[in-house]
Amino acid sequence: MDDDRLQKARETIGGVDREMAGLFVKRMEAARQIAAYKQERGLPIRDAAQERAVIERNLAFIGADELRSFYVRFIQDVMDISRQYQRRLIEGMRVAYSGVEGAFAHIAARRIFPEGRMIACSDFQSAYEAVERGECEVCVLPVENSYAGEVGQVTDLMFNGGLHVTGMYAMPVTHNLLGLPGATLSGIRRVISHPQALSQCAGAIRRLGLESVQASNTARAAQLVVQNGDPETAAIASLETASLYGLQVLAQGINESGLNSTRFAVFSRAENKPAPAGAAGFLLLFTVNHEAGALARAVNVIGRYGFNMRALRSRPMKDLPWRYYFFAEMEGDDRSDAGQRMLRELAGHCNILKVAGRYAAEVSLGEVDEA
Repeated sequence: MDDDRLQKARETIGGVDREMAGLFVKRMEAARQIAAYKQERGLPIRDAAQERAVIERNLAFIGADELRSFYVRFIQDVMDISRQYQRRLIEGMRVAYSGVEGAFAHIAARRIFPEGRMIACSDFQSAYEAVERGECEVCVLPVENSYAGEVGQVTDLMFNGGLHVTGMYAMPVTHNLLGLPGATLSGIRRVISHPQALSQCAGAIRRLGLESVQASNTARAAQLVVQNGDPETAAIASLETASLYGLQVLAQGINESGLNSTRFAVFSRAENKPAPAGAAGFLLLFTVNHEAGALARAVNVIGRYGFNMRALRSRPMKDLPWRYYFFAEMEGDDRSDAGQRMLRELAGHCNILKVAGRYAAEVSLGEVDEA
């Protein structure tokens, strides 16, 4: 290449770089708006499905085969920078959870929002109300355990409150028996933990002949063991909790089911609107007329429009004895044409009809990027 051609190539690159600098500023301004949207709705910074869609869409603009792999690396680097920028903007997001540091809800919240500021609350309602009052941007609450079933208090908050579910996450749960340093398994006489943890470990508790004592959450149980200083008392909690409070592990994995998992929901004041890319589900809460066949007619409407119910449960209404509302976890998108028609027809069969949230595919917290 002669000097003139080299100089022209460098001038071309210089011109492209100037254009790219302007486009970079424009892209990052859009990233700022996305960060504000995510913070308002309690969405995690990384959206792997959206990133894959961006790469697939943009590859269509690259005609030269030898450049395609380089372009993928380029756009991945651009998106990584965008995530870093969004993380800096969102740092300090206040994330409410029920319990104390080390509780499963705290672990889940930290994995979903590694950039957030964790705010401990005394119970589910306090965490929920902290978001309603604007003291926190989001809260992370358990909604269901694969062994013990639904968390009814949280379902009631969905029905009575004004927050929206914007994401669903599953976290494998392994329960461990934790004691004071020097304690022995054979010397333990009683065990403290959250009622669901006690239920999930009922077989082991029975085999060991232990007295059960309830605590508000698993991490609080660990705190009580430390505070009481009784070597005959143990807690059921996570390995993270053992490390946090200086307890020793007396027995690992004592939960009855090796497939034990808890689903957590993120609650925000703002709903996902429009529905998230790749919308996978929405939560429907409703009451039906107090007459024979009313529930069957409502369910038939849902089925006729092709929506599958992942779950359907009833809960008592606190202010109306012997009356119930229904919680349905639906597959699909309620914002679709079929979804809108289904909701309009369903309204004719329901006294109360409420979409409590919509979310993309459920995420396993074991796969969450904490970098």
